[in-house]
Amino acid sequence: MDKSKNKYSFLLSNTVLFFISSFSSKFLTFLLMPIYTSVLLPGDYNTVDLVTQTANLLIPLVSLGVPNSIIRFGLDKKYPKKGVFTVAALCYCFGYLVLLAFYPAIVKITFISHYVKYLYLYLLCSCLRTLVQQYTRAKTYTRLYAVDGLLATVSTLMLTYLFLVKFHLGAEGYILAIIGSDFISFLFLSAVGSCWKSFGLKYADKNLAKEMLSFCLPLIPTGVFWWITNVSDRYLVTYMVSSAVSGIYAISYKIPSIVNLFSTIFTEAWQISAVQEGENKGSQKFFKNVFKAYQSVIFMAGGFFFLIFRFLTKFMVADRYYESWKFMPVLIMATVFSCFSGFLSSIYMVEKNGNANLITMMAGAFSNIGMNLVMIPKWGAQGAAIATMLSYMIVFILRAIGTKKVIDIDVSPVFIAANTRLMCLLSYCMVNVVENWQVKCGFVAVVIVAINILPIIGFAKHILKNLLKRRKN
Repeated sequence: MDKSKNKYSFLLSNTVLFFISSFSSKFLTFLLMPIYTSVLLPGDYNTVDLVTQTANLLIPLVSLGVPNSIIRFGLDKKYPKKGVFTVAALCYCFGYLVLLAFYPAIVKITFISHYVKYLYLYLLCSCLRTLVQQYTRAKTYTRLYAVDGLLATVSTLMLTYLFLVKFHLGAEGYILAIIGSDFISFLFLSAVGSCWKSFGLKYADKNLAKEMLSFCLPLIPTGVFWWITNVSDRYLVTYMVSSAVSGIYAISYKIPSIVNLFSTIFTEAWQISAVQEGENKGSQKFFKNVFKAYQSVIFMAGGFFFLIFRFLTKFMVADRYYESWKFMPVLIMATVFSCFSGFLSSIYMVEKNGNANLITMMAGAFSNIGMNLVMIPKWGAQGAAIATMLSYMIVFILRAIGTKKVIDIDVSPVFIAANTRLMCLLSYCMVNVVENWQVKCGFVAVVIVAINILPIIGFAKHILKNLLKRRKN
């Protein structure tokens, strides 16, 4: 298949395969919420959440941001794939050795001191899995990537049941299930994908290493700033309110992040198309058509979850966590703008412009901390949710302005403003439980669908046209 001529169908097929891979394993997190919330008290769940989020903070530092380089350089035909993999693996080794040197300092952090050994295992297995996963994507082995996602689903389910239900290991069992699943995935991809054959010091090239590191090193603080924007509020709620409230607030992230789940699945496929089409003629039109449909889908998904999140909360979490629904409307809006920001970052990736990603994410992180310090004392965890939403809006606006100079995809500010106002109205009606809120929210949701359906239909026509052309050829 000529990918340049069938770019829409190529994007669609990759999205379907990544959906098979990612949806089952990532959606499992939500299906396991009844187990987590019935076994773990809010304070215990908050501790586990802080440990895993601390690991997520350290991952960009340990990996030196190199997963981004694996995709960007591995997909580029100008660079040898074995060289890319070897350089990436060596970067991981160096980063993890440095982390080991900091063990005496990390073990003194009070709230995770009991879990430091699990933290190191978590980081090791997560980094190993990410290395072979990204390389599998760079080789466009999307079917293998999909099978690995299904395997991860089964292993996570079995290990969670084993450690939490059978052995009653509590917080340790939660973390061990994730560690075990990541390690099984690493072994599977390494063996079936023959990743180990791509590693060899003879493949390491200094010039390639310099180019990869020059691209990914600016992304390390970007990852840290993303973490600050997305996670720091939980630490601040723990410190300024209580551990129990922070545990409930952490649960409130789960259902809104379903929207982000679909976005992540699409982004994994989109990155391949973005890199391959970025330098082709007509790429601006392609980017514009995709983003126009993408933002409509995200807005419709957000509107849909506004209608069902209270039901999902009642169904998926234990009663002691039910009040987490109060924070979800604002977090759904935050997730919507997080998705848009993530899409625009792919343009910087195509241009190898890591500094722009860094600057915009830094603005979001600093504004998030500042607003948290002001809003949490006034409104508690709800203030943290509002701060997160506003900071992602800031990141999106900055990236919309910045990417316009590279690829003008027309973010349609009037269209986005109209949808945002409707979602604010939904949020107000639900949080304040206004009279007949179900009817009013249902009507607003219908309006959101009505103004977003046309771009989706237009994009579907593009795909259908390309599929018919491909079949005719």
